[in-house]
Amino acid sequence: MRDVQSAGPTSIFDFPSDFDIACSALSLGCLPLSLVTSQRSAQLSPPLEVRRSGVHGRGVYATQFIPEGTRIIEYTGQRVSWEDAPNDESNPHTFNFGLESGEVINPEIGGNEARWINHCCDPNCEAIEEDDRIFIYALRDIEPGQELFYDYAMEIDEPITKKLENEFKCHCGAVRCRGTMLSL
Repeated sequence: MRDVQSAGPTSIFDFPSDFDIACSALSLGCLPLSLVTSQRSAQLSPPLEVRRSGVHGRGVYATQFIPEGTRIIEYTGQRVSWEDAPNDESNPHTFNFGLESGEVINPEIGGNEARWINHCCDPNCEAIEEDDRIFIYALRDIEPGQELFYDYAMEIDEPITKKLENEFKCHCGAVRCRGTMLSL
């Protein structure tokens, strides 16, 4: 991930500064801000929809034109330590997003549409950490109906073997697909 200057990309919508609750278009209700990523802002629903993806399970699709450089959505969820993060060893698929602070965003509680953005080795978006929060930005123009992708570039604390590469197999179909969601 790279850092972005605050004067940089535009945003599709404003991030309000003082909310007591946060609501997600995909949740069953609202949650106290203590359960979501940011204590300072709540996430409003961006021009996105979640539906079946040809790449993997569900995916996130633009419902309107998104210009290159746009901050599209914040990746929200409960902040927990790595020790407290959900970890199902039988299922390598994960929604957890590690932060430089050592915490993890667990979108299973207080998460939003961003949790369904799939991996691609040639992505149209990127995840950027800003002030201990994760935002998804458009790397290029995204047309209505296009699926959003970012490169997971997952890092693990053990040597990368063929077995691990297969456990985190990539299905993106990009011309330069590296075959795994792991950072090689």
